[in-house]
Amino acid sequence: MLMAKCLIIIPAYNEEENIENLIENLKNNYPQYDYIIVNDCSTDQTKRICKKNNYQVLNLPINMGIGGAVQSGYRYARENDYEYAVQIDGDGQHDVAYLAGMLQKLENKEADIVVGSRFVEKEGFQSSAARRAGIIFLSRLCHFLTGIRVKDITSGYRAVNRRFIHIYADDYPADYPEPEAMVMAAVHGGRVLEYPVIMKERQGGESSITLKRSFYYMIKVSLAMMIRRLSMGIRRAKA
Repeated sequence: MLMAKCLIIIPAYNEEENIENLIENLKNNYPQYDYIIVNDCSTDQTKRICKKNNYQVLNLPINMGIGGAVQSGYRYARENDYEYAVQIDGDGQHDVAYLAGMLQKLENKEADIVVGSRFVEKEGFQSSAARRAGIIFLSRLCHFLTGIRVKDITSGYRAVNRRFIHIYADDYPADYPEPEAMVMAAVHGGRVLEYPVIMKERQGGESSITLKRSFYYMIKVSLAMMIRRLSMGIRRAKA
């Protein structure tokens, strides 16, 4: 049984339809894990719901986007000396039942980062065909840039060890950060492992990546991955 301290980081922006069910599930069924909700200046009732239920929450003073919210969670994990940290989305897509298996991979020193992946066993919600095509492209780009192959490179379900808590607390990508964070992991010599999970469709609310924004997303993320790889390579060469 895992005895090390583990923190679940839950970035939340306008998750009034999902946050209560998510946290009650954690409290009732997985009390062995600590959690922190990072409320990214939600404009709906997310903050009120967290206050009413006395949930563990960080209320950011300004909207920082998903990357800033996740980094705030990693900083909290570092400051409170957690051995492991786990990112899950606030929309109810990620099943915490898989977390024990993911953490065991870290505990066994098999990896530094474990990604909960839809595409290992290809069960459950697989996203739309257009998004899958985009994920395949970003996965191949990451492999080209770093040599690491991660099939579900946009998955926001990730567990990391203490070393990467500290790395991501100091530096984490800002917008749509998951693929860029994998480039960072590779340049830092991180061992990445995918763990098969079944994900659900979003339980409520709307995704930040709409159809209209998908093309912009692909260009922005691809450029960010390339720039990150180049800039980190230059810094390491000078070190």
